[in-house]
Amino acid sequence: MGQFTPNKYAVRLTADQRERLDALTRVGRAPVGKVRAARVPLLADHGRADGGWTDPAIADALGMHVNSVGKVRKRFVLEGEEPAVTRKRRLTPPTPPKMDGHLEAHLVALCCSPAPGGRARWTLELLAGELVNRKLVTAISLETVRQGLKKTRYSRGGSRRGASPNGSRRGS
Repeated sequence: MGQFTPNKYAVRLTADQRERLDALTRVGRAPVGKVRAARVPLLADHGRADGGWTDPAIADALGMHVNSVGKVRKRFVLEGEEPAVTRKRRLTPPTPPKMDGHLEAHLVALCCSPAPGGRARWTLELLAGELVNRKLVTAISLETVRQGLKKTRYSRGGSRRGASPNGSRRGS
């Protein structure tokens, strides 16, 4: 395993880095991905007697893909220890939110308005349909409408308390 294949990103750990990464792999309190990523530089370290493993050997030992090992090695050399072992956080969610503040304001105003003719109160179906009719959205699910109302603590069955009740009830 000590065979060395020249690599563009050769890992050389200091004693302090080796100690921290070794402790991370032995504590047992870290996520498995973080532990695996910490083991990559330990096995790739050329300053260690049994270190300097090749990417395929590390991948076989840790059950990872060779490309993943190469990415962790590269991140360690270029960016440092912490970015190499922790996953990068997404800047944007995988799907953008369907309801923004502008649409929520329209939804609350719609809920506070009188119910349509022949109805005692607004239903989720009526609210969704009205948002589409007003061309605020092209389509919206009932669950999105429900979650928008849940944020405002609006009760469709409540009696004239509005979208932001102050917590006091009549007769209490």
